Amino acid sequence: MSTPTRRFRRPIIGGIVTSGAVVATLLTGTAGAVAAPGDLQPGPEPTVHTQEAYAPEDDFTAKWTRADAKQLKRLSDPDAPSRANSMPASLTMPEVPQDFPDMSNGEVWVWDTWPLTDEDGNQYSVNGQEIIFSLVADRSLGFDERHHYAKIGYFFRPAGIAADERPENGGWTYGGLVFEEGVTGKIFEDQSFSHQTQWSGSARIFKGGEIKLFFTDVAFYRNADGSNIKPYDPRIALSVGKVHANKQGVRFTGFDKVTDLLKADGTYYQTGEQNEFFNFRDPFTFEDPAHPGETYMVFEGNSAMPRNEATCTTEDLGYREGDPYAETVEQVNASGATYQIGNVGLAKAKNKELTEWEFLPPILSANCVTDQTERPQFVFEDGKAYLFTISHRGTFAAGLDGPEGVYGFVGDGIRSDFQPLNGGSGLALGNPTNLNFAGGQPFAPDYNQHPGHFQAYSHYVMPGGLVQSFIDTIGTHDDFVRGGTLAPTVKIDLDGVNSAVDYSYGDGGLGGWADIPANLDVNSGGKVQ
Repeated sequence: MSTPTRRFRRPIIGGIVTSGAVVATLLTGTAGAVAAPGDLQPGPEPTVHTQEAYAPEDDFTAKWTRADAKQLKRLSDPDAPSRANSMPASLTMPEVPQDFPDMSNGEVWVWDTWPLTDEDGNQYSVNGQEIIFSLVADRSLGFDERHHYAKIGYFFRPAGIAADERPENGGWTYGGLVFEEGVTGKIFEDQSFSHQTQWSGSARIFKGGEIKLFFTDVAFYRNADGSNIKPYDPRIALSVGKVHANKQGVRFTGFDKVTDLLKADGTYYQTGEQNEFFNFRDPFTFEDPAHPGETYMVFEGNSAMPRNEATCTTEDLGYREGDPYAETVEQVNASGATYQIGNVGLAKAKNKELTEWEFLPPILSANCVTDQTERPQFVFEDGKAYLFTISHRGTFAAGLDGPEGVYGFVGDGIRSDFQPLNGGSGLALGNPTNLNFAGGQPFAPDYNQHPGHFQAYSHYVMPGGLVQSFIDTIGTHDDFVRGGTLAPTVKIDLDGVNSAVDYSYGDGGLGGWADIPANLDVNSGGKVQ
């Protein structure tokens, strides 16, 4: 089934970056668009961070502290009524309408999505075809069942067309699954898994049309009732293929073998033995401008402490001396906050083929702050390293609260004393959220919550400051719809330690649906156009 080309109901402006921009100029915007939150509510001051850089191999780990995360509640309007947004508009994604188009034309659920990139984060089309990779699942499954049955699929569309000239759903063609059935399960020593799935990653293009697909390969060992026989087994993995693209479409060869790269070590990164609910996933590879020729990877992890023995320290709390709003270590450790010990991991490639990697200490910990630091990525601008990650409202630790969305940190290098953006809060782009009321769940939003509370997730920051995400749930408790397709692209402007949503982009800040434009084109032989 195809979607006829037609004009948008809303006048949406395209997001094509026409120059050969590199990551050094990723985020552009006007100074007047930078966030200027209103009066802060009473609360602790954020932790002092220097942004000082350390060598990638050093053992310094920056801390996203409780004092930092407390700024989120300070930004929130305590008088915002039921179903209103309590967060600053400058940090809030515009509200997405319920009548969204489906980019797959009913074929699959779509969520985490990433483009085809180079070592600098440039996004490529190949022979005039833009290509993206997505987690997909058959629509015969319930939307909330998708995680345990996820596969990596791909989409393509002609490059160089403005968003308002494309079909409303973005004009993507679903190309199918990347892997043949059974390929990704071969790396697991224990073949008794109940089901085997593929989770998020990143894709790099090399000479000759070679693609290195980094992803999370996962085996589950579960009883029929869904309980664990033993902890699930996530691996960071690599598969290599080749892209073939022309005016008729896109296909791949290869992707018939998987190389097991990394497994959580229990020293830096929590294992299933330490916590059966641990996180280890979402590889993103890049070259560090400060270390040319060296390839690094960031990924989501958890601090390597046994779940029932984890504790947080004064440094994890991060309060300034004498702050009257400071908590004590004893209070926090007794609150249940120790179950949330997320971190952002770092690894370094040991060979040019990128088939051998070594763990380095994590670059950011969020102990007693949040349990999830999903899909981390770096953006480099003006000599600064900007680290972005995503987190759910429901994964914040006891005593903390914040919207679903993108959180950003800035430092002088890929290992720095990172400073959270926007007054220390870290929030760069959140869903419309009312922190005065509970959130509920995507399948059952709280009655008093804003209809956009769960509207988008799994954001990815692109060249030009564009940000893509997928639609989860839009609407109120008594009138909501589930998503399973990509949301409108939005744009954030970055200025030093601040960021802001660009409401001049598209229509009121909403760009094209599922708009993921390439900023460079390459032919199948690897020559950049």
